[in-house]
Amino acid sequence: MRSPKSAFADIKTMDISRAEQRILHLLAQGGRIEITRDDDRNIEMLQLFTREGWIFSRLDLVTFRKLKQKKAIRSLNGKPYRITERGLVLVRAEQDNR
Repeated sequence: MRSPKSAFADIKTMDISRAEQRILHLLAQGGRIEITRDDDRNIEMLQLFTREGWIFSRLDLVTFRKLKQKKAIRSLNGKPYRITERGLVLVRAEQDNR
């Protein structure tokens, strides 16, 4: 039987872009991503709020989808998107690559 930590063993080798790293870092510090949808349930606007309440303007739909695909962020019960444990591992792994 595999231990839960072994599921994340290959994540440390996954590369994330500088933009993704910056966004995950803000989320790790307590930020959140809020989504506004139109009547057809398509994403109309994305806003990344820092823990101090400032809006980070460099979040785009492509980067958001990449982070969702990598399971670095998620939303529970319609609440704003937050960083996941997997996202925290990705941020820590990239900190060594300066």
